[in-house]
Amino acid sequence: MDQYKRPEDRQPMERVLYEVKKIIVGQDHLLERLVVALLARGHILVEGVPGLAKTMAIKTLAQVIGGEFKRIQFTPDLVPADLIGTRIYNQKSGEFNTSLGPVFTNLLLADEINRAPAKVQSALLEVMQERQVTIGRESFKVPNPFLVLATQNPIEAEGTYALPEAQVDRFMLKVLVGYPSATEEFVIVERMTGMLQAVQKVLTTEQLLDLQQEVDKVYADPALIEYAVKLVMATRQPKEISLKELEPYIMFGASPRASINLILAGRALAFVRGRAYALPQDVRDMALDVIRHRLVLSYEALSDNVTGDDLLQKIIDRIPMPEVPLHEPARVRYNA
Repeated sequence: MDQYKRPEDRQPMERVLYEVKKIIVGQDHLLERLVVALLARGHILVEGVPGLAKTMAIKTLAQVIGGEFKRIQFTPDLVPADLIGTRIYNQKSGEFNTSLGPVFTNLLLADEINRAPAKVQSALLEVMQERQVTIGRESFKVPNPFLVLATQNPIEAEGTYALPEAQVDRFMLKVLVGYPSATEEFVIVERMTGMLQAVQKVLTTEQLLDLQQEVDKVYADPALIEYAVKLVMATRQPKEISLKELEPYIMFGASPRASINLILAGRALAFVRGRAYALPQDVRDMALDVIRHRLVLSYEALSDNVTGDDLLQKIIDRIPMPEVPLHEPARVRYNA
């Protein structure tokens, strides 16, 4: 991104990131993945210790795109009705009225999702998949666009309910958020103890829907799809790429959802980078975020302190990127 451009000369997604970075220091990886998820109609699971601006990032993003933002703090005593809503009896009319829950929003922050019991987790994941809820005999669609950012705290286990592997598979991306550098933390403290800049709304939800349709037109060469499938297949049969030593560490490899989301996320990333076609590098850059939460590791991996990222990195390094025919560099047409 050209930092010397005037804000009004930037493309829409550049302007979005420019405004968000008035508040958020660093976290470039998380912010880029948030934008990718918005464009690809996906949901994100973010894992990081408290205090890393996860909440502030999505709240600021909601302000910039003019979307509605709601936050749910997950606790063990939540019930599904606290999320999706319920029917309330009106004594005056003698009828039941429907009260819709906080999931009816554009950007939903599900804070510490692993603190809620399985029923509540399932209710949220159903909304994510179906984009609608059923209360009584009526179905209600959530607004469009709809993005869920769920957070997990990796440093506590007491009072938490781990997300089942089959359910966590519904998240398009899992992003790991780390600590800022010393320089970034200095700027964070300086910024948070002073006057924060006001962010401007630079995009409407209607314009975002138009951009999502533009992303659907981003070209993905068949060789690129084959590359994505090879990456995912290697998590199920690592011996096929001469990595038999990884087999004891993987109980179950990634599902076909991983292959689909690799292409969807790769196209969105290409769009953010200003291209109307995806390259192998786009898919490679998204591979860890798309696949890491879809691996089911064995007890042997846990005992040897081997992470999913360790295994995936070896697979990514082993499989060569294809030579996709280069297209004429074409700027993506924006409808902003």
